[in-house]
Amino acid sequence: MPSFLLLGALCTFLFSRVPPSLPLQEVHVSRETIGKIAAASKMMWCSAAMDILFLLDGSHSVGKGSFERSKHFAITVCDALDISPEKVRVGAFQFGSTPHLEFPLDSFSTRQEVKAQIKRMVFKGGRTETGLALKYLLRRGFPGGRNGSVPQLLVIVTDGKSQGQVALLAKQLKEKGITVFAVGVRFPRWEELRTLASEPPEQHVLLAEQVEDATNGLLSALSSSALCSTAAPDCKVQAHPCAHKMLETVRELVGTAPCWRGARRADAVLAARCPFYSWKRVLLNHPATCYRTTCPGPCDSHPCQNGGTCIPEGPDRYHCLCPLAFGGEANCAPKLSLACRIDVLFLLDSSSSTALEGFLRAKAFVKRFVQAVLSEDSQARVGVAGYSRELAVAVPVGEYRDVPELVRSLDGLAFSGGPTLTGSALLQAAERGFGSPARAGQDRPRRVVVLLTESPSQDEVAGPARLVRARDLLLLGVGSEAVRAELEEVTGSPTQVMVYAEPQDLFDKIPELQGKLCIRPWSGCQAQSMDLVFLLDASASVGPENFAQMQSFVRSCALQFDVNPDVTQVGLVVYGSQARTVFGLDAHLTRAAVLRAMSQAPYLGGAGSAGMALLHIYDKVMTVQRGARPGVPKAVVMVTGGRGAEDAAVPAQKLRNNGISVLVVGVGTVLRDALRRLAGPRDALVQVAAYSELQHHQDALIEWICREAKRPVNLCKPSPCRHDGTCVLRRGSYRCECRDGWAGPHCENRVLRGDAPEAHGSRQDPTGGLHTPGLQQPQRPRHPGS
Repeated sequence: MPSFLLLGALCTFLFSRVPPSLPLQEVHVSRETIGKIAAASKMMWCSAAMDILFLLDGSHSVGKGSFERSKHFAITVCDALDISPEKVRVGAFQFGSTPHLEFPLDSFSTRQEVKAQIKRMVFKGGRTETGLALKYLLRRGFPGGRNGSVPQLLVIVTDGKSQGQVALLAKQLKEKGITVFAVGVRFPRWEELRTLASEPPEQHVLLAEQVEDATNGLLSALSSSALCSTAAPDCKVQAHPCAHKMLETVRELVGTAPCWRGARRADAVLAARCPFYSWKRVLLNHPATCYRTTCPGPCDSHPCQNGGTCIPEGPDRYHCLCPLAFGGEANCAPKLSLACRIDVLFLLDSSSSTALEGFLRAKAFVKRFVQAVLSEDSQARVGVAGYSRELAVAVPVGEYRDVPELVRSLDGLAFSGGPTLTGSALLQAAERGFGSPARAGQDRPRRVVVLLTESPSQDEVAGPARLVRARDLLLLGVGSEAVRAELEEVTGSPTQVMVYAEPQDLFDKIPELQGKLCIRPWSGCQAQSMDLVFLLDASASVGPENFAQMQSFVRSCALQFDVNPDVTQVGLVVYGSQARTVFGLDAHLTRAAVLRAMSQAPYLGGAGSAGMALLHIYDKVMTVQRGARPGVPKAVVMVTGGRGAEDAAVPAQKLRNNGISVLVVGVGTVLRDALRRLAGPRDALVQVAAYSELQHHQDALIEWICREAKRPVNLCKPSPCRHDGTCVLRRGSYRCECRDGWAGPHCENRVLRGDAPEAHGSRQDPTGGLHTPGLQQPQRPRHPGS
């Protein structure tokens, strides 16, 4: 076979390998978003007065198949147009070698007539004389139009392979105020389409081959000028990365082949190797940005639980593909049950601060919860109440045993608005939220109040919550992150609080709530008196994030104690490059104040010294002058990453010798030998693998503190005597023997020369200097810290 025939056959084979239809524009988004784009194009509507003229390329380079797709695109756009003589008018041209008016803008007055006429258009063929069509419009304007008194839109559907120059003509059209959309078909030349289109080109250059995407893009551009809108108000135009692709023919060197060339002499032939080329078509990418309208889909709220996959079935329907364990449940809901005998009252915040949306979300949560956990053989009884200024019981506890009736009855609970009086609501719930108190003692089911709120209370909650818990009611809190601290104060423990970051995450708390309802929490040693100081390692070896977890841990521990001057006093010290008293034992008189102050503890950084920090507590915190109370058990809880603890064993023993218990909580890869020496002979050491696991060791820590609170107390340790006075124990009390120049029950008064008593202590004090704890407390100034 001659070489030129071989080359021709090879090119024919290569061209035949190019697929006839390729995705020449790709929007780089998820499959779900592509579905939303297609759905949104069907929800958009254009009802403003405007003239739209379709200019369809009917040349041979486009071909009959792509011409039919151009017609389909125009028909799809018409589905979103309010076509009438007063609103949207539509006309159509076909151009090839010459422009041909298919029908003017004033020919048809209904959408059905326009679509039928577009369907009847016949492919004509010819050259691609785009420029002749544009000149026609420049000279004669839009046939049947309203002479520019309304917006004019020209939609050119072409492959962009014009036989002449179009840039100047397109510019003149756009200068006349005509908005030009350039829509590609087949394998378009994107550069020419950008030249034809109005600015910005990323909103006015589209591809008719992907009809729903192109329709969405065109209508999205018009929505920015208020000519079009969507049926759903929460739809919005968004930018997405996309790629325009162009099919081009390139020459590629394949290799060399023997060839023969004649020499100067007629009888001579020279052999040589000649280069051999092939031609092939390649798709070249042009990065771009596409603007499309998307509307919220049914799966945006993540309705499928427990790892289920949401599959949309239209704009407002979906189904869930569930794991095997939840296959038979609606939305893959957890298979839960309440096996314990319990009365539950859901207390819903219905105040203005939470707003109607938050109130309806809380009601939906209760409905889903009872549907998930209640069954015919359930021993649990449920009631529901709302509150703002007053408590409104919508469903008395135990009134409905049938779950569907219970769910329907919740619709009777209306949003009330008003102030957020959570403390008052808790008291009212305890008094009348559970009906008649006929059953008592062991025969009465355990009673639980589940508080759902997203707003801080406008009245005091700590006192009412204490009274409610004293009536043997368990309080559980469910709310947003903004009210975490208040819910901890209400419930008395962070383990009884469930918070969510985003509103839709509320429904994920159903399994957690079910688990907490049947567990009786341990209340710690609320009534035991104690002076308790927390010591936190705030050095550089810990870091700010781990220090924040320490703060959260000690706040949780503080919630276990009744903080007031007669029961438990709490202080906080941090150390890094230095030791600092955040607040002393007598600085804050309520648990709420202690929790707030703990949240404000500073991270110091630097090289930490646990020994220096313990000496700081010995000298400036655990003293009668700084708020410590004689005759009250005392303890220091030190939380450390271990570095800087090598010098702490002797200061820790000094504290123990002074009647102060020391517990060490070591976190992470700590220096175990140093911490064991620091823990002392009673091995007061808790080992924790990571800062995130501190919460799992809270019970062990509280148990240790409560045990230390019951140990015998030496009234002279630490010494209540000031100015180096000597504390002397005597028959269950103590007295202070003062040095020269000082007198008073605790050697607190300076004595001037000549006024000194004959004997220190007994003659200055009418009681003989004897003090019994609880009957006469030492008078001491308040020191908020040092």
